[in-house]
Parts: sequence; C-alpha cells; structure tokens
Amino acid sequence: METKDLLKKVRKIEIKTRRLSDHIFSGEYHTSFKGRGMTFSEVRQYQFGDDIRAIDWNVTARYNEPYVKVFEEERELTMMLMVDISGSESFGTKNQLKSEIVTEIAATMAFSATQNNDKIGLILFTEQIELYIPPKKGKSHVLRIIRELIEFQPKSKKTDLSQALKFLSSTQKKKAIVFVISDFMVDDDYEKTLKIAGKKHDITGVRVYDIREAKMPNIGMIEMEDAETGEVLVVNTGSKKARLSYEKQYQDKVNYFKDIFSKCGSGSVNTRVDESYVTKLLGYFKSR
Repeated sequence: METKDLLKKVRKIEIKTRRLSDHIFSGEYHTSFKGRGMTFSEVRQYQFGDDIRAIDWNVTARYNEPYVKVFEEERELTMMLMVDISGSESFGTKNQLKSEIVTEIAATMAFSATQNNDKIGLILFTEQIELYIPPKKGKSHVLRIIRELIEFQPKSKKTDLSQALKFLSSTQKKKAIVFVISDFMVDDDYEKTLKIAGKKHDITGVRVYDIREAKMPNIGMIEMEDAETGEVLVVNTGSKKARLSYEKQYQDKVNYFKDIFSKCGSGSVNTRVDESYVTKLLGYFKSR
C-alpha cells in the first residue's frame, strides 16, 4: 500500500473510531475497569466521621492533634490489544472483512484508553508473535498501532492462541486490561494458558464472525481452500452429512470459546461483521 493511501485509510479509521470512543466508550470504559488499587494522596486534619484506622500517628504526634491519611483509587491502567491476524480473518461476505472490523474495534478501544490517560500495547499474532509494541501513552502511539493493524503482513497464516497468551504472561508483569480480538477459529487447546493469564490480567475475548461461516451452502461440488493451511479440497456440498459435519466443527469451536472464557473467569463478546460492535461492546461494559 502506498504511503498516501495508507495515511488516508489511517485518517478514515481515526475519525470514525475516535468519535465513537470520545462520545460513547470513554465513560463506560472508565467505569468498567478498575485501577490497580488505592494509592496515598495526602494527609489532612481529622474530621468528625473519619475512620480512626486512617489516623497517621506519626503526623498526629508531631502536631499534637489528629491527622488522617487520604487515599484515592489509582486509575491509570495498561491496555493490551491482542489481535489475531491469521488467514481466517481475511473473510467476509457482507460489506467488510473480519479483519477490517477487528481493526476498527482495536482502534476504538485504543482511543478509549487514551481518554483515560492509560498506556496501550499491541500484540499481533498468528501461530507466532508477529509484532509486539510495548505499552505507551499518546495519540502518536495509537496512530502507529492503527498503521500496523492496517498494513502489517504476517509471516504465517495459521493460529496459535496458546503461544500468544504465554507471550502476554511473560511480557506483562503488572495487571493489564486485555482484549483478545479474533474469530477464535483455532484448533489449539488454550484453556490452561488462558487460566494462567487470567489470574493476573483482566481478559476479554471479542469474537468477530461472519454469518456465512456457520453453515455450508448446498451448491453442489465445489473447491474449498483452508485459509490458514492453503489446503484445497473438493467438497460435495449437496451431501447432508458433509454439511452437518462442517456445522458441528464450527459450532464446537464457538462453544469452546464461550465455555472456556466463562470457566476461566474472563469476559466474552460476540459480534457479527454486519452488526453494530458499538452496541455489543456498550452492553458488555454496562454489564460489568
């Protein structure tokens, strides 16, 4: 993609997603996720009704009258965006590909975090870690993330979510708000690694899918290519057995995503490419 076209696309996504984050998500995001805890703010004179457990005895002894410690919630957070850029994301039968919606969601979340003065980091993954951008603050940093989401060319088309979660656990030592954005059409068993990562981080899985993925159409003999392995098969879609087998495999992966994220205490959101992800994310934030 030429630089001029890239900048135009970045600007288009920035305008759309920043407007959403400024007017819709920033308040909901702010109240949905808590800071790391309480941090010391100041010492002031004791007032009637104050908790006596908050008395600072050293200052009280120095001034010969009671003083209390005041604490406030530490609001600054770190957001990590874990984005699946494997081959299966380049699919879409409506107006947009799954990868385009994934980029919009990631950009919206990044701008929402910026409104809260939080750090934002990015992990692009396939079966390996394709790109890691450490958490930082600022608009220029967010724009870099959006540029990478648009133009980055992965080395692999396969997916390994477990490896990505292991990388998250090894690089992020402090608690982070983590959004894993993917179609979750993965074959690996990621329960163990999600459970480990979920003990330290606040993780939400955002599943982006296309309505045409769930069922195989009855259109006779066709060639079908696996987007991640490149394997081409001739499939008789007129066979009810073949269609049911495909639908079962698809539904098994969807059910695994829902069950494992719930079992591990992580949140989950499901949004179709032709649906409003705004409505889905707002509903999720409000339910927290």
